[in-house]
Amino acid sequence: MSEQSFEQMLEESFKTIRNGEVVEGTVIDVKPDEIVLNIGYKSDGIITRSEYTNEPNVDLTTQVEVGSTMEAKVLKVNDGDGQVLLTYKRLAAEKGSKRLEEAYENQEVLTAKVAQVLNGGLSVIVDEARVFIPSSLVSDIYEKDLTKYDGQDIEFVITEFNPRRRRIIGDRKQLLVAQKEEMRRELFERIHVGDVIEGTVKNVTDFGAFIDLGGADGLLHISEMSWGRVESPKKAFKVGDVVKVFIKDINDTKIALSMKFPEDNPWNNATEKFAVGTVITGRVARMTDFGAFVELAPGIDALLHVSQISKEHIDKPSDVLKAGQMIDAKIVDFNEAERKISLSMKALLQDESAAEEE
Repeated sequence: MSEQSFEQMLEESFKTIRNGEVVEGTVIDVKPDEIVLNIGYKSDGIITRSEYTNEPNVDLTTQVEVGSTMEAKVLKVNDGDGQVLLTYKRLAAEKGSKRLEEAYENQEVLTAKVAQVLNGGLSVIVDEARVFIPSSLVSDIYEKDLTKYDGQDIEFVITEFNPRRRRIIGDRKQLLVAQKEEMRRELFERIHVGDVIEGTVKNVTDFGAFIDLGGADGLLHISEMSWGRVESPKKAFKVGDVVKVFIKDINDTKIALSMKFPEDNPWNNATEKFAVGTVITGRVARMTDFGAFVELAPGIDALLHVSQISKEHIDKPSDVLKAGQMIDAKIVDFNEAERKISLSMKALLQDESAAEEE
């Protein structure tokens, strides 16, 4: 038997590797763009930045430390410089793909950071495996601008898994829909007519405001916003306002709200405050051809008939009065049942004339 040279024995002491094989090595050097591994082979293994991660310009010295161990896949046994070219990200992507397949089969809820905002949706990465979430499945409401999700952690489920066609589709929308449905169910189990509840103004229209009650929206109609007169809901409320309301009615999934709290009803003590014969100061709220309506207090308007404005004949109230004007008048009629009050400026003038004569 011929004796082997030292070089031959050293050669045989190293394990053999092949392309595609998964190897484990110890980090012996780290540069900003390269990781060097001792993989028990005659040559060291090299992982370049582009084979470590898909993120550009990452400083690898911040990712791994000398002495740590890691797995990688062999791309080339000899990269041309006598070194073994390895990939970490492709191995991680394979493991991530397997992870996504299991999540798809089990309908598991995943959490991942948004890596990129695209024209048609969001791209997230799970263990180096990329998942695409179309715009239509990002939210349960239409969102034109998705940039707010960039870098955010979001939850989703895998609804399509076809790695051969590079189609791994995520869905966030169904989670939001399910979550809101659960919140809606809990809300309707908890609330009752008459309950006082806080909510957030979600939308304001010409006829009212929609209030988010935490699970469902309630409508605060313009007629229920105040005991006084509200000219425009958009001037009274803005989106994001937190308001206290009470539940006036629940009809199936519709909730009617009100801010006209009974204890604040201006008619509670109206009998004493607006007794016949009382002289009162009010603001002209609006006018018609037959008279003017004068606000005596928020929620209480009295009619000043055109015949009761002056001792002289007046064709229409706008000839002598204008909206917003403050006037003094005498209460000549009070009907609590029908909540009607009649005023007279003429009677007040007559009283003043009689007093002067005396």
